[in-house]
Amino acid sequence: MKKVGIGIVIGIIIIFIFQYYQKEKQNKTEIIENTTLIQKQIKNVGKLVVTEGYFSEVITYKDAKQYLGNLISFDKKALVVVNAEATISYDLSQISYQIDEQNKIVKITNIPSPELKIYPDIEYYDIEMSQFNPFTATDHNLINKKVNHIIKQKIEKSSLVTNAENRLITELSKILILTNSMGWILEYNQSVIQKEEDFKIPPKG
Repeated sequence: MKKVGIGIVIGIIIIFIFQYYQKEKQNKTEIIENTTLIQKQIKNVGKLVVTEGYFSEVITYKDAKQYLGNLISFDKKALVVVNAEATISYDLSQISYQIDEQNKIVKITNIPSPELKIYPDIEYYDIEMSQFNPFTATDHNLINKKVNHIIKQKIEKSSLVTNAENRLITELSKILILTNSMGWILEYNQSVIQKEEDFKIPPKG
C-alpha cells in the first residue's frame, strides 16, 4: 500500500513536470512567433515615405560691373520665374531596433531624419545684359542658390514639413498597434510609446 502511495506521488510529480515543460515550450514558441511577426511588420513599414509640395516664386536678378569710379557701368538683369517641386522623404529601411524577448519589449533605437530635395524649373524673362557683362555660369549658379534658399524658407513656413511628419507617424503607429495587440511594450528614446504623439520626430538633416 505504501509503495502504491509513493507511485502515485511520483506519477503526480511527473505530470506536473511534463505540464511545466509543455507550458514553457508553448510560451517559448509564442514568443518566437511574436518576434517573427514584429520583425515582419517593421520590415513592411521599412519603405520610403515621400511627401510632395509645389512652390512658385518670381525674383529679379541684377548685377553690375562698374569702372572709372562708377562712372561707367555695365548692367545685366533678368526676371526669374521659378516653379519648384519639393519632396521630404524618410527612408524607413534605416530604422534600427532591438527586441527584448524576455521582457517583451521592442526598442526603436533610430528613426531616420528627413531628406529635403528641391527640383526647380527656372525660366528667364526680360533679360538685359551688356557684351561687357554677359550672363555666365557663375550667374546661373548664384541664381540657383538664391532660388533654393527662397524655396527652403517657403517650405519651412508651409505645412509640407508637418504633413511629412504626420505620414511618418502613421507608418510608425503600425508598429505600435501590433505590439499593443500582442501585449508587448514599444520604446523609443528610452520612453514607453503609448500613443502616436509620443514619437519624437528627429530634426531635419
